[in-house]
Amino acid sequence: MIQKHHSGEPNLKLVTIRTFTNEVDAELAKSQLESAGIRAILSADDCGGLRPALTMSNGIKIVVRADDAARAAEILGEDNPNSK
Repeated sequence: MIQKHHSGEPNLKLVTIRTFTNEVDAELAKSQLESAGIRAILSADDCGGLRPALTMSNGIKIVVRADDAARAAEILGEDNPNSK
């Protein structure tokens, strides 16, 4: 049985497809994916914005559904020097 979240969508596996060193590039990549119809979220371990220096060491992850990961990686390509 598939459980549904409060949004009505099934509980799907999420994967990190890229990690960025700055928020601007992460937001641009997220916008690129969303314009292609892929829902994406950003995840940063910066204590809710209180410790932005943690972003430099941990990065900002862009997360998508596992079934969208291959297409998302193809859309983003390898041309961004500020991603890991």
